[in-house]
Amino acid sequence: MTRVLMVSDVYFPRINGVSTSMQTFRQALRERGVQVDLIVPRYGDETSADGVVRVPGRPLPNDPEDRLLSWKAMHRSVLSHAADYDLIHVQTPFVAHYAGVAAARKRGLPVVVTYHTLFEEYLQHYVPALPAAWLRGLARRFSRRQCNAVDAVVVPSSAMAARLKGYGVNTPLEVLPTGIPLARLALGNGARFRAAHAIGPERPLALFVGRVAHEKNIGFLIEALVQAHRRCPSALLLITGDGPAKADLQRQAARLGIDESVRFMGYLDRDTELPDCYAAADAFVFASRTETQGLVLLEALAAGTPVVALAAMGTTDILVDAPGCLTPPDDPVAFGDAVGTLLADPGLRASLAAQARPTAARWSDAEMAGRLAAFYRDLLASRAPGARLLADNA
Repeated sequence: MTRVLMVSDVYFPRINGVSTSMQTFRQALRERGVQVDLIVPRYGDETSADGVVRVPGRPLPNDPEDRLLSWKAMHRSVLSHAADYDLIHVQTPFVAHYAGVAAARKRGLPVVVTYHTLFEEYLQHYVPALPAAWLRGLARRFSRRQCNAVDAVVVPSSAMAARLKGYGVNTPLEVLPTGIPLARLALGNGARFRAAHAIGPERPLALFVGRVAHEKNIGFLIEALVQAHRRCPSALLLITGDGPAKADLQRQAARLGIDESVRFMGYLDRDTELPDCYAAADAFVFASRTETQGLVLLEALAAGTPVVALAAMGTTDILVDAPGCLTPPDDPVAFGDAVGTLLADPGLRASLAAQARPTAARWSDAEMAGRLAAFYRDLLASRAPGARLLADNA
């Protein structure tokens, strides 16, 4: 049994791609001889149990969904637990990164990081007072230093690997996307979701799932809906999730006169409501230009929902030549025209929907967990005393 300690500055109940990736891999790795335990934040009254250790922190002033972990508590917790594991896998670049690397070096363990987020494209949204070019340079230097301080870096897409190499990262890079729990997502009941939320069974429905943040480019989707209405006047856009851009997006929809056609759903339960929501949609729409993978695209495809998305950064690996997907140009008019055409054409929807699940099957959680388990074992074997001796004598 390989024992891995994952450490992170985020985890459920905070819903995002990092939390989802950790949970998905943890569950799927069990069947591949890998025990994964977690050290993650405490958000409320969660207790440490079932291999999940909770560390205290405080809400961030402008982002109460997240936590700034106690530096001392995180370092102490990771160091005290590390002796029971073969490897440390860091999932975020904040306090958890420094605690994980420090503990690994003190215990003589290999340490891996997953680079989930393209920070050079995000900082400008949160520190708008500083020049964007300066912030991008800062993010690149920060990422290069962190990635070069560990034994290996996992990236969810080939585009992200190329970007890190461009930063000057010389640590070995492993392209390994997060997989999708196909069976769970295939069980959604779209009719139940529509009935629960007073959406008529015939109303054309486009769906976005993700954090409601500026870097997700949701404003592009709202603008595109104006064009989509030219072909499909009754189209409804559901925005599922929450975040700091919500008020701005609501004002945008009102300004464009389509606020009755844009509905903000907040967070949905991932095990029950979200599969139903995916199944209810006629199209999944996504316009982020900065995703390192685009996990929600795969979730939608696994639910049998056609995807209309920009092929940019990490989503390119999923979208290029992918049956069940449309990839319009990066232009709201062209994008909206594609969405409207799809929503207005039942035959096209049925054709793309039939291809969606086979496309998602290439990205199953079982397949990706098997690759990660092999990666862990190869890394541990390369660091074994015999392997190091052979390398020294080579």
